[in-house]
Amino acid sequence: MVLMGGSGGIFEIRQDSNVIWKKERSGHFPLPGEASALF
Repeated sequence: MVLMGGSGGIFEIRQDSNVIWKKERSGHFPLPGEASALF
């Protein structure tokens, strides 16, 4: 896993080059355990 900074409030979780979670779609930051459950 690599953490990369973004800009403009963008928060995405990617696996390889695929976006698997996006704050814009969900409307919130990941809840505890939510991000790790994606992997």
